[in-house]
Amino acid sequence: MLLELVGAPLAAAAVAAGVPSNARRPWVLPLAGLAHLALTVRALTHAPGVELGGWLALDPLGRLILGFISLLFFLCSFYAVGYLGHRLERPNRLFCAAFCAFLGMMSLIIVSHHLGLLWVAMEASTLTTAPLLYFNRTPRSLEATWKYLLIGSVGIALALFGTFFLAYAALHGGLRSTLFFEDLVRDATHLSRPWLHGAFILLFVGYGTKMGLAPLHTWKPDAYGEAPGVVGCLLAGGLTNCAFLAVARIYQVVCAAGEGPWARSLLVPMGLLSMATAAVFMARQRDLKRMLAYSSVEHMGILILGLGLGGAGVYGALFHLINNGLTKGVLFLAVGNIHRAYEGKTTDTVSGVFRRLPLTGALFLAGFFAITSSPPFAPFQSVFTLLTAAIGTGAYVTAALFVLALNFVFFGMASTTVAALQGEPSESARATPYRDGWLTGAPPLVFALLMLALGVHLPAELEAALRAAAAFLEPRP
Repeated sequence: MLLELVGAPLAAAAVAAGVPSNARRPWVLPLAGLAHLALTVRALTHAPGVELGGWLALDPLGRLILGFISLLFFLCSFYAVGYLGHRLERPNRLFCAAFCAFLGMMSLIIVSHHLGLLWVAMEASTLTTAPLLYFNRTPRSLEATWKYLLIGSVGIALALFGTFFLAYAALHGGLRSTLFFEDLVRDATHLSRPWLHGAFILLFVGYGTKMGLAPLHTWKPDAYGEAPGVVGCLLAGGLTNCAFLAVARIYQVVCAAGEGPWARSLLVPMGLLSMATAAVFMARQRDLKRMLAYSSVEHMGILILGLGLGGAGVYGALFHLINNGLTKGVLFLAVGNIHRAYEGKTTDTVSGVFRRLPLTGALFLAGFFAITSSPPFAPFQSVFTLLTAAIGTGAYVTAALFVLALNFVFFGMASTTVAALQGEPSESARATPYRDGWLTGAPPLVFALLMLALGVHLPAELEAALRAAAAFLEPRP
């Protein structure tokens, strides 16, 4: 059952590569998304056991993220059909094949319960996303793709060293060398502490690079800025969440070894640093996509901060993972529409979005308020949970810095957002053929409705899944 979650998207990638028609090929994407969503529902309801001798398993953390990733891809796949319909002048065979393969690699990351397999899946996800970043085939997109690959390669190399360190921590502790997460958590108290500490730092830096945490975030503004909006959505709501899952799994091992307080002392300042860096670079940012890239840097910092707070903070971080993904779905797809209509993405050329694209403008405004943690949207709930967790543990300075960074981000994003939405569109923008349509308008609308619904009411099933995943991440030694 779990192997099907990986195999079905890869089979869809092969089908997409074989479809001869440039116009019909994109429809493979929603079919692949629907099939994966059906397989995900079956896996979540039937609780599959371990597969391939323990290499694949679906634990509470994996269940939570798998469900969200499958829904994210399903909605993005419909948008991709509409987007590619406006780009028929460009061949999309490689784009469609890589789009489906990317889902397969994200699924493999989620169900991998061997640290080596997780590393391979993370590297494969990097390779499958490179053609998506280079879809526009401009000098800037080529530069962004190379920067993404090079910086990602440094991060994945550090993660490989961390993997070796963790294996040696078991050997040095007198255990049989293993990279299965269940074995590492079970025998965590016997792991060599110096080697375990070194492994955690290397793995955190390595997979933190994939998340885009500051100061390892430098690939993000270029990659998000030059990629199609739907690709930015999958990166910000999909790949970064998978990288966070990898960090969370290493954190679980450290907590099982009784070294949770030591790990949290590193996570909290790194989370605050990422938020502060995003706040600085977001001020007077004129490029809408780069603004969203720095917003992603901020929210990856929020996730790491929540993990570092522990207890209720872990619950808040997992809730925020979902909320941030939904909100990025609204914003990146809306910016994709703006880019098509204005043939630009900076406030030098973009103005009067409310008049030029009424639906997209309304969604972008809602997404702005949501991503800056304004009520009644879901991110407000998760951010408030994190703030409460910080105050509850006596981390008053952390709570104050957290609120301060949120305020700076709000005002930084507000100036760019207002400049784009207000005013009159230029004559050249009015003359472009793009208009709001159901394929490019419905997916961000659904994302917006979901983030509003979760802000008003959290379903009992989702709350139970969040609590189970949070408890799973902090085992007692």
